[in-house]
Amino acid sequence: MSAASAAAARHHPRVRRVYDVPEPDDGARVLVDRLWPRGLSKEEAELDDWPKAVTPSTELRRWYHATDEGDAAFAEFRERYLAELAEPEPATALDALRAKVAAGPVTLLTASKHPERSHAAVLLERLS
Repeated sequence: MSAASAAAARHHPRVRRVYDVPEPDDGARVLVDRLWPRGLSKEEAELDDWPKAVTPSTELRRWYHATDEGDAAFAEFRERYLAELAEPEPATALDALRAKVAAGPVTLLTASKHPERSHAAVLLERLS
């Protein structure tokens, strides 16, 4: 196991809502939404990074929010999002996020009301 792989094994990213009060164990706070969260100031967010390249495209985001958010819709969203993450720019940004996870604790932040059924959960899966 390489040193980077060993370090990544010790650091497990987590997902929280961006509206939650920052906690000392958040580590690097990374906003993973394409749009800035409503009603939140940059000071309140206490962000370390906002890699828009790892966020779902506007088209995919709009499609998902316009569908019934059941299991089938999420499964389809997940597959489409994974395909987007495999494209060159998102893949490079995802690698940078992986390096951040290897370096220390990372909290992925989203405004989603249901983070477990959002792009943040898919990112968490890719980073864990």
